[in-house]
Amino acid sequence: MNAGSPVERTQAAPGVAVSWKTLANFVVYTLLTTAILFVAAGRLDWLMGWLYVGTTLALTAISRVLVVRKNPDLAVERARYREHADIKPWDRKIMPWVALVGPFAGLLVAGLDKRFGWSPAIPQGIQIAGLVLVILGYAFSTWALLVNRFFSAVVRIQKERGHTVVTAGPYRYVRHPGYAGGIITFPAGAIALGSLWALIPAALTVTLTVVRTALEDRTLQEELAGYKEYAGRVRYRLLPGIW
Repeated sequence: MNAGSPVERTQAAPGVAVSWKTLANFVVYTLLTTAILFVAAGRLDWLMGWLYVGTTLALTAISRVLVVRKNPDLAVERARYREHADIKPWDRKIMPWVALVGPFAGLLVAGLDKRFGWSPAIPQGIQIAGLVLVILGYAFSTWALLVNRFFSAVVRIQKERGHTVVTAGPYRYVRHPGYAGGIITFPAGAIALGSLWALIPAALTVTLTVVRTALEDRTLQEELAGYKEYAGRVRYRLLPGIW
């Protein structure tokens, strides 16, 4: 096929559009994350704040670059998630709270806590340990993202993409490793920022994540061929030995 054929241009255009959209979304997310935390704190001389923001944004960027390189069709799916008509109605309500509102609320509370000193001082060593857990949570979720080419941002059965059950990587241990990583990250982030009060929005976000996990698991067992058998082999949704 010639390099300048209309077919090639048609196939390439969506990837270009997605790249720009993904980049724009990341820039907006970066600005919001930084602004919420530091405006709430009322100061810029906050080492752990900068370490947290720098670490989480770097990990997010790395995971997205890896997805684009390994599963470009998944990058398209995730960039255009709002366009799908078959998103489960309950997920249209839950997803924004888990992905945006909850995490941003945690940053707001942590920033205000830094400004007004609501929490007792948390030793820096414990805060660093919290940041390490954040990194581990992100790494576990990214592992799932790279292994599962159907890891959409929303809950739906992706029939047009040939949706099948994924059993490799972290899916050998728990059925929803992406959510498991988030459950580690939310409270660990509050500790990394030295805010016990930020554990409240973190706990609410974790609760919604557990609810979303249960609803998604039920959907997959009912609608995705082979998932019920997979669930029989991998018993736990999020935490081995617990649930």
